[in-house]
Amino acid sequence: MCSSIRFSDNNGNMFLGRNLDWSVGYGQKVVITPKGYNYKSAFLGEMKPKHAIIGMAIVEENIPLYFDCANEAGLAIAGLNFPGYAEYAKDAVDGKTNVAAYEFPLWVVMNFTTVDEAEAALKDVAIVAKPVSDKFPVSLLHWIIGDGKRSIVVEYTAEGMQIFHNDVDVLTNQPGYGWHQENLRNYMNLFSTQPEKINWAKAEFKPFGSGSLMRGIPGDYYSPSRFVRLAYLNTHYPTKSSEEENVARMFHTLAGVSMIDGAAAMADGNFEKTVYTGGYSAATKTYYYNTYEDYEIKKVCLSDYDANSSELVQA
Repeated sequence: MCSSIRFSDNNGNMFLGRNLDWSVGYGQKVVITPKGYNYKSAFLGEMKPKHAIIGMAIVEENIPLYFDCANEAGLAIAGLNFPGYAEYAKDAVDGKTNVAAYEFPLWVVMNFTTVDEAEAALKDVAIVAKPVSDKFPVSLLHWIIGDGKRSIVVEYTAEGMQIFHNDVDVLTNQPGYGWHQENLRNYMNLFSTQPEKINWAKAEFKPFGSGSLMRGIPGDYYSPSRFVRLAYLNTHYPTKSSEEENVARMFHTLAGVSMIDGAAAMADGNFEKTVYTGGYSAATKTYYYNTYEDYEIKKVCLSDYDANSSELVQA
């Protein structure tokens, strides 16, 4: 399972972060895809990125399989688990721009600068259930795509391509985004303020302290609960200006839904945990991350590498 947020600083610079939750890691690393990299798409032939790219990935057959990534223009994407709902095209669809599921995040940030551009192009896209190799089966995902102004959610189901305007700038897992957004109406009673004292007959009551109007917010790790909690936390966090404040915001907010080993078992009996938290700052073109075993936040800055190189960099 996974969770993701998007927000902007006082100057309109995007921050997009995510938790990747699973029982084990994948050997993932921060991978930089420079503009000189020659990519052979599954259906679209040879391509070169219009923008240098950075994010968390594994590399298979010299192809970066990004869990989440962003480009130097300030467009970012994260893929989150969506089994039982995601249903890709079985084969290439005539008249469509066919993109293999494994290359979808790379394709988005290779080609577009803004959410507006990506959304316009996605209306003609078919996401195809083609694996990158026999080693890695097709992952059933949906995606959040964000820039400095807004975000969208992309879901490819039995109904085809679906695009949602993401008014709360968060995403978790199944059910679909439309259900999650509707479910937020059940939590309209939540407020960050402290209530005034009240009287019942002659008795006067005051709150014990802050947080009394948050009672009822779900605290479990279930996907609908994490969506509600993230939407509340991301909405109420004050807008900040500095890089340090906004990186702190990203990690503190995602910590509000991070998963602790031993608390929630998967179907196979293993326990989920937050394998890593990662996110991109468009303000400084920097990818920040930490892991379950090492909580110290590390960073890799895109500008420290040759954006025009032809070779992938595993930082």
